[in-house]
Amino acid sequence: MKTTTSRASLAVAALLAVAWLASPVSAQAQSAPAPAQAVQPAPAGPAPSATVPSAPAPSASTPAAPTALPAATVSTTAKSEAAAVAPAMKELSPWMMFMSADIIVQAVMIGLAFASLMTWTVFIAKSIELSVASGKLRSALKRIAEAHSLAEAQMALGTKQGILPSFLAAALHEARMSAGLSSDAGIKERAASSFQEIVRAEQRRIRIGMGVLATIGSTSPFVGLFGTVWGIMNSFIGISKSQTTNLAVVAPGIAEALLATAIGLVAAIPAVIIYNHFSRVTKGYLELVSRASGAAGRLLSRDLDRSHGGLHSRAAE
Repeated sequence: MKTTTSRASLAVAALLAVAWLASPVSAQAQSAPAPAQAVQPAPAGPAPSATVPSAPAPSASTPAAPTALPAATVSTTAKSEAAAVAPAMKELSPWMMFMSADIIVQAVMIGLAFASLMTWTVFIAKSIELSVASGKLRSALKRIAEAHSLAEAQMALGTKQGILPSFLAAALHEARMSAGLSSDAGIKERAASSFQEIVRAEQRRIRIGMGVLATIGSTSPFVGLFGTVWGIMNSFIGISKSQTTNLAVVAPGIAEALLATAIGLVAAIPAVIIYNHFSRVTKGYLELVSRASGAAGRLLSRDLDRSHGGLHSRAAE
């Protein structure tokens, strides 16, 4: 009896030891697929021991959720900002900046563009005018180089119009008006006065358009600066309303404002260069005009000396 009882107690003790050793393994096996399984039947005997080690399982899985959400949110926000900035950066062309500028800035840009157009129009027109006038005057001076009198010079030039025929006509007119007068100095002085009037008229005519170039060259930078200041003021007002200093928001307005200054410089710099160029060319042309005036005065002096010489010879006879 005692042997049977001891054997039974040993068997019960062995079963309890096996159950106690097997309980951690079963708890680990149950804790791994716990989120996927809905309901599992608990063992009959070792139920309390199996539930105790499964408690820290949620503590291991809970910190993973809050760390994954901010990363996804940050990446989505960065992509949306990049997508919003990219089209705006592509649209920063001069035409789009002009179209999106303020009405006053647009008016400034249009005025400066018109001023630049006037500058190049004056450049082309004055270049042709000065080239043709200088060529005609040089050719006329060559034709009268061998003339001995005013009449002969007029015959050499024919019916052509120009500054040199005007000098010859003024000299002949004064000689006819002073016929019968014995003072050659008075005739030459009156003819020189007529020549000076012709020269001043030619100076005024040849300088037409130079004032436009001077005005454009001196005022265009300031007009462009006015448009820039006005555009930057509007940009700052927009920044205060949007309450952001993001470069993608600020840059378009400032770029539109600076475009006005750029157009002002584009209009002013060529105007100054062209004005200085025409000042030199005009000075050369006016020197040719002075040569023509001197040639007409010399022919008049020869005619006067020749007429007085004929009078003296007839008086001697």
